[in-house]
Amino acid sequence: MSSNLYVTALFGILWREILRFVKQRERFIASLVRPLVWLLVFAAGFRAALGVSIIPPYETYITYEVYITPGLIGMIQLFNGMQNSLSMVYDREMGSMRILLVTPLPRWYLLLCRLLSATVVSILQVYTFLLVAWFFDIQMPVMGYVWLLPALIVSGLMLGAVGLLISSAIKQLENFAGIMNFVIFPMFFLSSALYPLWKMQESSELLFRICSVNPFTHAVELIRHALYGKFDGLSLAVTAGSLVFFLVLAVYGYNPARGFVKRMGS
Repeated sequence: MSSNLYVTALFGILWREILRFVKQRERFIASLVRPLVWLLVFAAGFRAALGVSIIPPYETYITYEVYITPGLIGMIQLFNGMQNSLSMVYDREMGSMRILLVTPLPRWYLLLCRLLSATVVSILQVYTFLLVAWFFDIQMPVMGYVWLLPALIVSGLMLGAVGLLISSAIKQLENFAGIMNFVIFPMFFLSSALYPLWKMQESSELLFRICSVNPFTHAVELIRHALYGKFDGLSLAVTAGSLVFFLVLAVYGYNPARGFVKRMGS
């Protein structure tokens, strides 16, 4: 099979997702408003309730708004991965996803193209959020925005793979909201997105252990270290390993002969 066909399919799927995102203005606005509300309102409430204005995650002291920014970046990518999952379920019900999967291209490659397109969209959302946050005086080191890109690619792919896996197991669009409540909120709150792990350990050793094995925690830490030009090998290894694990399960789930799609059809 010609390599041009693979490239055409990749850019076709990527362009379709970008156009869909641009035309859905409500989705774009929601992707910015949600983290900005957390950034401006939640951080202020946190300081008012606990009297905390600065915390030391590294060698220097930073404001709480700056600390939770990587967690909110992870939130953007997490919600985008779930939004991609929703669109996959919708496309499957409407028939467009079935048409895509019966093309001569390998199924794993088509799913990878969808995953890559979702990651690109999430990266656009993240940098738009950081641009808006800049005007609220929430700023990172300049080179941190450059080092952030590789971390966003890995974390976006991992969280998008979670969405792919979920979409392969959901039978109907009506079941999507309920399942999301058991995925998004536990992953987000049981992580280091809002609180340092050492703070969580002071509260509960069990919660600390759960947060430590949460893939979202390592995605957030990978982003947080990248913003300060640091390399977190453990977080990279866990995030990349989780990416491979969830992607393999998603490809299996979309296999009509053995996966979840076959059981839904029966």
